[in-house]
Amino acid sequence: MKLRGNYHTHTTMCDGTNTPREMAQRALEIGFTHLGFSGHMDPDIHMDMAAYLEEIGKLREEYRGRLEIFAGAELDCLYPKERAAGAEYVIGSTHFLDVDSPEPMSVDNTEEMMLRLGREYFGGDFYALAKAYYRLEAGVKDRTDCTFIGHFDLVTRFNDSLHFLDEADPRYTGPALEAMEYLVSRGVPFEINCGAVNRGRKKELYPNTFLLQSLQKMGGQILISSDAHSRDLLDGGFAVARERAMACGFTHTLMLVRGADGRPAFAEHALDTFS
Repeated sequence: MKLRGNYHTHTTMCDGTNTPREMAQRALEIGFTHLGFSGHMDPDIHMDMAAYLEEIGKLREEYRGRLEIFAGAELDCLYPKERAAGAEYVIGSTHFLDVDSPEPMSVDNTEEMMLRLGREYFGGDFYALAKAYYRLEAGVKDRTDCTFIGHFDLVTRFNDSLHFLDEADPRYTGPALEAMEYLVSRGVPFEINCGAVNRGRKKELYPNTFLLQSLQKMGGQILISSDAHSRDLLDGGFAVARERAMACGFTHTLMLVRGADGRPAFAEHALDTFS
């Protein structure tokens, strides 16, 4: 049986390439039972929330009985959480660093922006940059009241090409593990995010293998997300994520389902039942 749901889904209402309807239709084609939309709400990319909730609400009714649809939001930790009001669930993410810049400075925008961040705001010390990132990431639950954590180690987005960090160096792993431990203590699950792998941008999933092993040892929980920006990648990377999770010691993943009260709730599913 395939993993039959995705909760990190972008559309033309933010920075995706397909409409919500096209994504929902694709979900049915590949046998999904659940689909969560999660448009960006951040200092750079943010939706017309009212229009978004109206559109997803229409689709929910249209697909009722065939596909359970949720209207979520991916909320950046530097964006007011009130801007995601009405979302059924929230992915808490850290894309931007809190630096004194006339434009929002993201760790995953372009290589040029990442180099500027390190050189202009951290004196070329990318370990200091990573520490600042994880200081923000540690507070993502407190800032966003998120349902789960998105791409925990996004700060490494360009590390495969730029090699600005040694991801085994304690100067990097120390702040990362400290942030992870705090978030686990707050009871918030982490997604295994397949986005960079399924788009050929990175060799490693988020979180990377070392951090995923650490998460398992800390007693953290996971769910698997494709971070799809197009219909053809709606389940992209799921098989890789399942195998990696099991290799790291996880036995279950979480799925969002609609509870008896009509609100999203987590349900556990055994990883060895998914292909």
